[in-house]
Amino acid sequence: MAETQSARRPRRDADGRLATIQDLLGVALAGLVAGLVILLIFEGVMSLLRASEFGAANGWIAVVLPVWLFTEEFRAAGFGAYRIVVALLGAGFGVAVGMTLAGLAAPLFPALVSGAVGALGLTVVYCLVWFYGLRWLSHRAG
Repeated sequence: MAETQSARRPRRDADGRLATIQDLLGVALAGLVAGLVILLIFEGVMSLLRASEFGAANGWIAVVLPVWLFTEEFRAAGFGAYRIVVALLGAGFGVAVGMTLAGLAAPLFPALVSGAVGALGLTVVYCLVWFYGLRWLSHRAG
């Protein structure tokens, strides 16, 4: 049987990083959704067992898979101070936007939803800062 390569598969560059912003955002958001689904299943089981009320868990937990992706992207970026600078900027701006969004959503929604909104903000901002910042600084550095 002949193997075919799917056009939907995320493309990677020669260094092993995701090649386009669409690939990076797609994989990161897929990880976030998977984390949210796992968290919702856990919340459902815990509420059925009457161990806690549904929605009481913090939605920020869903950011585990995107953080894993960001760690792998950091590792694949190779050596250089520019990757540390971009990672710190991405984390700083991502946390700031995520906390702002979560704070705005907190009075209206339970912790599960407000945390998920914050995790979404962090994920999107980090992806944008990482992808464009890394390429801009790496071209300027060498």
